[in-house]
Amino acid sequence: MTGPADNRLQARNDLAWAISVGGIGVVLFTALLAFTWHFAATLFLIFSGILLGVALNAMSNLLGRVVRLPHALRLTVVCLVVAGMLSGIVFLGGTTIAQQTTALSNTLKSQLVNVKGFLERNGIDTSFFDFGTVSSPSDDAAPAAPSAAPTPHALPSAGTIAASGGAIFSQSLKLILGTASAVGNFFIVLFLGIAFATQPSVYRDGLLFMAPARHRTRAVAIVDRIGETLERWLIAQIITMIAVFLVTWIGLSIIGIQSSFILGIQAGLLAFIPTVGAILGGLIVVLASVASGWVAALSAFILFLGVHALESYVLTPIIQRQALDIPPATLFAFQILLGVVFGIWGLALALPLMAIAKVMIDHFKTERLPAEAAAA
Repeated sequence: MTGPADNRLQARNDLAWAISVGGIGVVLFTALLAFTWHFAATLFLIFSGILLGVALNAMSNLLGRVVRLPHALRLTVVCLVVAGMLSGIVFLGGTTIAQQTTALSNTLKSQLVNVKGFLERNGIDTSFFDFGTVSSPSDDAAPAAPSAAPTPHALPSAGTIAASGGAIFSQSLKLILGTASAVGNFFIVLFLGIAFATQPSVYRDGLLFMAPARHRTRAVAIVDRIGETLERWLIAQIITMIAVFLVTWIGLSIIGIQSSFILGIQAGLLAFIPTVGAILGGLIVVLASVASGWVAALSAFILFLGVHALESYVLTPIIQRQALDIPPATLFAFQILLGVVFGIWGLALALPLMAIAKVMIDHFKTERLPAEAAAA
């Protein structure tokens, strides 16, 4: 028979245990946040590889509905087709892409200079927009002042030569390291995607093995639902990106806009980012079209509205109605949050991350409703 003293002792022990467990949980959660913040770029890179693997596996499964082939052979066919398409674009349109990229860059620079001048003439301070690094070709080509002109026979000093050489070396090193980093990230994502798509069941079983045995059934349902949701969304997104690219390219070619091919490519790629990508792509298209006249700019703006309507009111409801159902305002707020915190990675991968969160929330919500009904 237990007395009041034993009950108080048991209560104190329970309280001490709850405080200890809560403190350990807070510490572990804080450590997880710090780890995620510090290695965010690496984690997003790995997640991109997982998305590529899911996309390749989804296309392989679609091919399996048409032809009865082993998974490895279907994946090989999908990889060869994708590589062939990319190689065809590079080899057949490589020169066109390079020329149009250069022309588009020069056009955007000149248009930004015009926008800067227009804002300054109307009393708007453009330093807030960081336009100071943009200069017009005429400014770059302007001759130097006579007083600053070097004498014909003057030779640069050793310090000037050393400073110039150091600046050139520093810029070259930054360019080389930036290029190597971009190429390295591309191959990391490619390797992870192919590795995940080659043996998806191995990684799925390994992930489920880490779940506690009593929760493994729930983990199986969540993981399978996440995989199905991401597969449907990625296939729908690929179709949407291709449609946006084709409509933008053909429409700008009909209007007579230069760099229509590269503008179509950037519009298709930016269609991967909902809302923000469409706005940014339309802004670039309209800004590049101003150089061809206001009629061309107005036509490009109308084309942008048509492409946006096609994407928002035709492709998304028809193709993606079974993939995701996230309110636009919620998605946009989540994009802005991740974009501010993690930069371009968070902005680009906000939708699949939110899709994963939504699947987990829906699962626990539907699991709780029968339990509440039974308790009532």
